[in-house]
This record gives sequence, structure tokens and C-alpha cells, in this order.
Amino acid sequence: MMGSDFKETFMKYVFMFAASLSVISIILIFYFIFEGGLPFILEEGVTNFIFGTEWRPTASNPKFGILPMIVGSIIVTLGAVIVGVPVGIMTSIFMAHFCPPNLYRFAKPAINMMAAIPSIVYGFFALQVFVPISRNLLGGTGMNIVTASVLLGIMILPTIIGLSESSIRAIPRSYYEASVGLGATHERSVMNVVVPAAKSGIISAVILGIGRAIGETMAVILVTGNQPVIPSGLNQGVRTLTTNIVLEMGYASGRHQEALIATAVVLFIFILIINAVFMYIKSREGND
Repeated sequence: MMGSDFKETFMKYVFMFAASLSVISIILIFYFIFEGGLPFILEEGVTNFIFGTEWRPTASNPKFGILPMIVGSIIVTLGAVIVGVPVGIMTSIFMAHFCPPNLYRFAKPAINMMAAIPSIVYGFFALQVFVPISRNLLGGTGMNIVTASVLLGIMILPTIIGLSESSIRAIPRSYYEASVGLGATHERSVMNVVVPAAKSGIISAVILGIGRAIGETMAVILVTGNQPVIPSGLNQGVRTLTTNIVLEMGYASGRHQEALIATAVVLFIFILIINAVFMYIKSREGND
């Protein structure tokens, strides 16, 4: 009995420690980012930093305006949503209720494999395939908003498909059977009964996909053109918040480095907002 009690107590604290690591890690990241970036934002001025349109950190009269990068991140993410969300949701519906078993055995592992491909490989693929196509169709260098949006739309597909399919499959079979029993066709029962019932899970999948898109860096570097200006058209290059940090952190120092850490603060706030929306949707799903 004594040995059994000791093992239970010991394992309880082991599990507690393991669970606390993630919380401690988030607190440390939160402290490091905000401790390094928030003072710079306050010194520079929130308006000048957030809404400034010039980014010239190494000039004799440096300017630290990140509005072009904020606009770039939002536009590219919206483009990824337009490309990836419809395809991802329709694919998940097909996988859950229309895919033949023989095809499913190959399609499911292929989608899972997409999630395991390194982002730099996606970027190199887009550089070799999408950029020339975009150059021929839209002109310019081919490294632009459209190319980046298509690339990110493909990259978020595994997240949206996997989670949406799980949500659709989690709907009780009785929903579908009741609809068919009332005379509805298979297609109508799936689209008008099962899919609406899985709405909360599908929206959560979309939100997680958006989080993946807005935080992507290495693939985006290769295809966006990395121009710190507000674009005037879809064939113009942009720079996102993440790429701005990666491109310049290697040689930054002093105020320049502080500005990049402050950029990470803004990006962190974006991610917090996305996670807050996700938690709100999940709480509503639980209440329903």
C-alpha cells in the first residue's frame, strides 16, 4: 500500500510538472517578447509604429513604420483563405461522406503527408512552378500577392481538411439517417443536415488554418518579393510581419533590433486574437 501510494503521488507530480511546462513556456515567451518590444513601441509612439508607412531602419534618419507589413500579412492571409478554405471544406466533405474506400486509403495518407512537408520545400516548389506562371499571366517578377496566396492556400489545406473531416464524422449517424428517412437524398442530407451540424468544428479548423497562414515565414520569403511598401495591385510584391523579422534580424542591432522585436509583439497580438476567437467558438460549441 505504501509503495502504491508513493507511486501515485510521484506520478501525479510528474504529470503536473509536464502540464506546467507548456504554461511556463508561454509565460516566458510572453515576457521576453513584450519586455523587449513594448518599451520601443511606447518610445516610438504607437501611431508612428503601427500606422507608419516607411520602413528605413538603417538610414541616417531611421523610420520604423510597419503598416506595409501589417497590410501585407492581412492581404496574403485573406488570399490564402479565399484559395484554401473552399477547397479544404469541400475536400473534407468528400472524404467524410463521398470518397470510395479504395480511394480513401490513398487520399488520407497523402493529405497527412502534406502536413509533414517542410515549408521551405513548399516555397521552393512555388518558386519553380507558380512564380513563372504568375509572371506570364500578371507580369512583373511573379513574386507577388497572388503567388503567395495560392501557396499559403495549399499549405493550410491539411489543417482544414483534417479537422473539418473529424468534425463532420463526429456528427451522430442518426442525423443523417433521420434526414434520409424523411425522403432526402444522400447529397441533400449531407449538405443540409450533417455539414451545418458540424459548423463550429469547421469554423475552428478555418481559424487554425488562418493562424498557420499568418505565422508562415520560410515559404513566403521565396515568393512575396519582400518589398516593405503598401501594394497597389495584386501583381505587386509585399512583405509580411514574419518575413520582415527573419530577413533583418541577422544583422540588426540597437534600435533596429528593438523594432524587430516590437514587430514580433504585433504578430503575437494577432495570434492571441486568433486563439481568442478559436476558444470562443469552442466554448459556444460546448454550450450547444
